[in-house]
Amino acid sequence: MKKIEAIIRKSKFNEVKEALHEIEVNFFSYWDVTGVGNEKQGHVYRGVSYSTSDIQRRYLSIVVSDPFLERTVKAIMDSGATGHVGDGKIFVSDIQEAYRIRTKEKGSDTLN
Repeated sequence: MKKIEAIIRKSKFNEVKEALHEIEVNFFSYWDVTGVGNEKQGHVYRGVSYSTSDIQRRYLSIVVSDPFLERTVKAIMDSGATGHVGDGKIFVSDIQEAYRIRTKEKGSDTLN
């Protein structure tokens, strides 16, 4: 099993969610986060300068069985990309074990 953590643009969340559902990744957690990026320049809107160093993003946490890893990463990359700086990052790590509390099952069966 693998844990995929993705930080994406909030504006791309619905597209990423739909792409994940299309490949049958139907359960994941997400929340809004603020981060600091490499872009240091500010933007001016109607005469007011805004700092872009604090970036609003959406953080996804997804656990998948090993066969779903590549297609899940591909779905996030394809649907979350704009081609501009700030599209986000994806991190993959190993999950040693998973348990379903209700049935006491363990292993990859808990992901279905």
